[in-house]
Amino acid sequence: MQKEHSQPEKPTGDTRRTSPEKMIEILDLFEEEHLRWTPEQMMERLQCPRSTLYRYLRVLTDAGLVTSLPDIGYTIGPRIAELDYVMRTSDPLIASGRPLLQALVKEIAGIGLLCRYYKDRVLCVHQEAGASEIHSSYERGRAMPITVGATSRVILAHLKLSQLRLHYERHSEEFRQLGMGRNSEEVQEHLREIRKQGYCLSRGEVTPGVIGIAAPVFDSENTIIGSLSLVIPETGFNERRRRQAIDRLTFSARVLTNSMRRHDET
Repeated sequence: MQKEHSQPEKPTGDTRRTSPEKMIEILDLFEEEHLRWTPEQMMERLQCPRSTLYRYLRVLTDAGLVTSLPDIGYTIGPRIAELDYVMRTSDPLIASGRPLLQALVKEIAGIGLLCRYYKDRVLCVHQEAGASEIHSSYERGRAMPITVGATSRVILAHLKLSQLRLHYERHSEEFRQLGMGRNSEEVQEHLREIRKQGYCLSRGEVTPGVIGIAAPVFDSENTIIGSLSLVIPETGFNERRRRQAIDRLTFSARVLTNSMRRHDET
């Protein structure tokens, strides 16, 4: 199933876009499916004149945000790695969530994921492994489809109705294929049940042979900002283990939500 952000949309050519907006559009070109871009490809995608493009690339290169490779083109620069380190050491969501994930995977054999929702995607910002026999394809920095898996779906269930409608317009066929509903009303009902139970559970949607369980994380305004998840081997996953995993995960998500709310108030 194709990720919703795998093909950046072409700009409309609106000259009212500011220079910072245009430079952000260049950075947005670099996706997992297309990591290197030639200037010619950028000009075609962005509908940008050569002189303007090179002016922006010079600024981004000087800042270390992109780098030029001879005979290849442009790719992400070393400044991104610096910013990643800053995020790992300063983001309160990661700082508060890391020890909770470590405790979870120590008690329940599996992989713990901490994810953020931003723009139109779900991004893994931290992972803790406590089971060597399974592997999660969603490592730190990798975006997840908004419709697939418990990690994303529990976030989807807590979005505003206007946001949900936009996602449905883009991915109605995916919702139908996943059994979430044949129309917008059925999808809303499906997600309403997830909100009522306080967690989402999926089986093998992202990685065959594993169970995914996720609980929502909120900020001080009760807005969904991410999710806390466990990826557990399906083998031996009985009712007792299911109940234990759900109880521990939902409790940890509430602790993280309270921590984020206290941070917002300081």
